[in-house]
Amino acid sequence: MKRLSNKILALLAAALFVTCLSAQQPVKALLITGQNNHNWAVSHVVIKQILENSGLFAVDFAVSPAKGGDMSGFVLDFKPYKLVIVDYNGDAWPEETNRRFLEFVNGGGGVIIYHAADNSFTNWEEFNRICALGGWGGRNEKSGPWVYWKDGQLVRDTSPGNGGSHGRQHEYVLNGRSQDHPVMKGLPAKWRHAQDELYDRMRGPGDIDALLCTAYSDPATNGSGREEPLVFTVRYGEGRIFHTMLGHAGPTVDDNPAMQCTGFQVLLLRGAEWAATGKVTQNVPADFPTETQVSMRKNYRP
Repeated sequence: MKRLSNKILALLAAALFVTCLSAQQPVKALLITGQNNHNWAVSHVVIKQILENSGLFAVDFAVSPAKGGDMSGFVLDFKPYKLVIVDYNGDAWPEETNRRFLEFVNGGGGVIIYHAADNSFTNWEEFNRICALGGWGGRNEKSGPWVYWKDGQLVRDTSPGNGGSHGRQHEYVLNGRSQDHPVMKGLPAKWRHAQDELYDRMRGPGDIDALLCTAYSDPATNGSGREEPLVFTVRYGEGRIFHTMLGHAGPTVDDNPAMQCTGFQVLLLRGAEWAATGKVTQNVPADFPTETQVSMRKNYRP
């Protein structure tokens, strides 16, 4: 009788587990890639692994033609998706894809702007509003102000000068802002990020909604000498945008410190869930980095 009861309990537990899984269908996400001055061949594979290894997302790829190729057929359907990840910096998309993308965001779709994606489309005004800040591509004071953190507030600096630079790659400390935001809630106020680029002197419309993380761009590493906004949210229509300048892709999937950083992966996952659903259900993991210690997930798994 006892053995039968244990078997029944085990069957009930298994049934409950299956029910819970079926109730939590992964969020469908589309990752746009195919052109970039960065190593997109590594980054898009790794982003998919990070998101899908969490069990929260199912990721499809939209891979563009190579630079200089015929883009006319690169017309994307965003309707099946709740989240779009932009890992792209290259030739202009067809106007129909642009229109559908803006319709997706305006209608409440979630977007991740990842690293060099904010270098894209200098002359596409609405994309630059979605990014809030961007760099390179001929950006200057006509693109909008430099935006940086000083004396407890964001400064909008309209001085002339180019937009976008970074010093040499190095470890640096992220300073949390907006600690009550769902993406940031429970995370330490300071944590050490693995070796990465630190974007600075970024320009654009600058309409940041919630500033999540900044870091000091040290002149000793050829930085700006300013506290730079690196992770933030933007609102565009009904859409939620999570913009992270972190995560410079390494030469291979296995040699990829910035993306193997636990802090990068946790922020990406929390930002993705927030962008797609408006909330974050994930707990803060025990292996999250501290102010003095980098933490790595080299297999991109929690």
